[in-house]
Amino acid sequence: MKITAIYPGTFDPITHGHVDIISRASRLFDKVFLAIADSTSKQTLFSIEERIDLAKTALSSLPNIEVCHFDKLVTDVARDLDAKVIVRGIRAAADFDYEFQMAGMNRSLFKEAETIFLRPAEHLSFISSSRSEERRVGKECRSRWSPYHQKKNPHPPPPPHPRPIPLLHIP
Repeated sequence: MKITAIYPGTFDPITHGHVDIISRASRLFDKVFLAIADSTSKQTLFSIEERIDLAKTALSSLPNIEVCHFDKLVTDVARDLDAKVIVRGIRAAADFDYEFQMAGMNRSLFKEAETIFLRPAEHLSFISSSRSEERRVGKECRSRWSPYHQKKNPHPPPPPHPRPIPLLHIP
């Protein structure tokens, strides 16, 4: 039985923590859609087109990942894509309460789907798209936490962890 999953979010921008989560999900499921929210209550730094481009670039080495965007309920997108799993990243206990409530709501709207929580690698668990060092300066995002920075700067500053996992290496 082939299992399809969806990993929804704003990904503004996609971070190494997001890449870590999607890499793990790609090993667990046959197909994973990274679904980028188009209409959101958040004020985004990057347009939907920019976020899609950044995600496609960061995930290009993962053959079973497809990047898409959505502007409706996650459960409707999951149903449309025949995804039976909704992947969510949990960095800390503070994330869990919110995500647990969302999982319950998603279950009530789409009973056939299960939500799973994945935790990023230790050295990436403090990275948040909305709270990280990302700041738009023209069209440049200056952050060592985002693959976007590496796309613009081929020699980024070293990561904070002494033995970082390679960005897109899947064992």
